[in-house]
Amino acid sequence: MNRFYLLLAVGWATAIFWMSSLPGTEVGLQPPWDKLAHFATYAVLATLLVRSGLSQALAFLLAVVYGAGDEWHQSFVPGRDASGFDLLADAAGALLIFLPKLRQNNK
Repeated sequence: MNRFYLLLAVGWATAIFWMSSLPGTEVGLQPPWDKLAHFATYAVLATLLVRSGLSQALAFLLAVVYGAGDEWHQSFVPGRDASGFDLLADAAGALLIFLPKLRQNNK
């Protein structure tokens, strides 16, 4: 287990939680940019989890579960709501961790 990357993943998850705590009026990203932000944010989270030593499957699962929890959390924040489309963007971003394995298998 690489503690440095694990610490970075925890810090990144904390930043996600903090950003999700901002009221909707302070966020300012409009579609489709909000989905791109979700995609990139969870791609980074899953990558940090893999670099920490977790398997790709576990990193993906943790990122998606964290994304679901984050959407639930947003349902309590003024001006924000839980969105299944945001969760899909989170999961799609987390799926990027499988690309190196897919490319390797196609060689």
